[in-house]
Amino acid sequence: MNSDTDSFAFTSARSRWPVILTGIVDDLSRTTLESDGEKAEEGKALIEKVGALKYEVEHDRTLVPLEDDGLYDVALYNSEFERQGPMSWGNAPWLYSECYLYRKLYGYLQTTAHWKDYDFFARQKLDAFKSSEVAVAELAIRYKTLSGQLHGSVSKEQLHLLFREFIDISLWGNATDLSLLTNLSLDQLQSLQGEKARKESEKNILVNDVDKAWDAIFSVEGGRVDLILDNAGFEFYTDVLFALFLLDSGLADTVVLHPKAMPWFVSDVLPVDLPVLINALGSSSVFTMAREEIDFLREQLVKYNEEGKIIVRSSGFWTTSLAFWEIRENGLGGGHEVWQDLKESKLAILKGDLNYRKLTYDAAWPRTTPFTTAIGPLATNQVKLFSLRTCKADVVVGLTEGKEEELEKAWVDITSAKGKPETGKGWAWSGKWAVMPFSSGKN
Repeated sequence: MNSDTDSFAFTSARSRWPVILTGIVDDLSRTTLESDGEKAEEGKALIEKVGALKYEVEHDRTLVPLEDDGLYDVALYNSEFERQGPMSWGNAPWLYSECYLYRKLYGYLQTTAHWKDYDFFARQKLDAFKSSEVAVAELAIRYKTLSGQLHGSVSKEQLHLLFREFIDISLWGNATDLSLLTNLSLDQLQSLQGEKARKESEKNILVNDVDKAWDAIFSVEGGRVDLILDNAGFEFYTDVLFALFLLDSGLADTVVLHPKAMPWFVSDVLPVDLPVLINALGSSSVFTMAREEIDFLREQLVKYNEEGKIIVRSSGFWTTSLAFWEIRENGLGGGHEVWQDLKESKLAILKGDLNYRKLTYDAAWPRTTPFTTAIGPLATNQVKLFSLRTCKADVVVGLTEGKEEELEKAWVDITSAKGKPETGKGWAWSGKWAVMPFSSGKN
């Protein structure tokens, strides 16, 4: 709940949302100045609406039902609104109110003639990606090296090590922190040096079911892997690298990418972000380093996309406020259709914090709760799923006894040493730790 003073929800609703809305006003203002005629007039009206929404958030005004903009999910939001009863911005379920915030913003766009496809965050996402040039170049070099080694004789053990390597890259991608990754050749990965490096990179992973995910991938030759995406920019780039590895290695015949259908949670991937990424990688004025390696990676990406081996498939379900417990036979809001689709996949990999929150109903589970308990009907819905999540929100499950207390003490020590002591609970939203739980869909 946003009213829980010990939660990140409390801080998020009061500090983060007004900043995000201010950023939206700034981007709208900039885009409006670049426009004329009817579009400019609509832009001015949008600025007023977002400014008024910011005022409502800051002054803890009462939430009201979404206005009908003709899209199917309005009824879902308003049905949940009625079920929850009276809510204000500072006293509402965090998951529902945050989804409601972004859906309300999208509704503003749907009332216009010229702004329906506008992404409030497009400029910000691209600028952030461009600022990651060194990391982009470093991973392009690494990809070309490892990709070249796949053309030789590669054993199952070597492939398994590479799988773990690319999983690590995708897991930590949203931190742009390559210090957590190894930088070893295929031979070195198999050595004692490689084992030591892996243990070092895994010490902050609190739940690590990567080998179960590997078994799910390797047990079926070829086949399809699905990536339910999170952030655009550099993290999306690392997800693309992982997709390329799966296809290069033959571990998958097809990779399906699942972006959001509307601007969402500031930085989430939209369908248009794949061509944006491809165009950015092709620009030598944007990325000046490692041009040979970046061109190689880009050519592989374009080829697989044109061949239908990398597919982009969006669903409105991903931007409802519904938990992923609806990914089942009788699921609401498109959950049934997503369930039918993902049953065809040998592994569905869900990226990021919001997807994890939706998997676990964003509930205040005891931290020792098994993952397969916290995901409810998903544990038996015949979909193999694997969550890659750096911890940036309150809910965390699957910890061993005593681990939560150890982490709280560690976080107090870390923040105290920096002269800014925080509550021990802050470890769960610091982004310094991660979880990688797996469900076979048959528990």
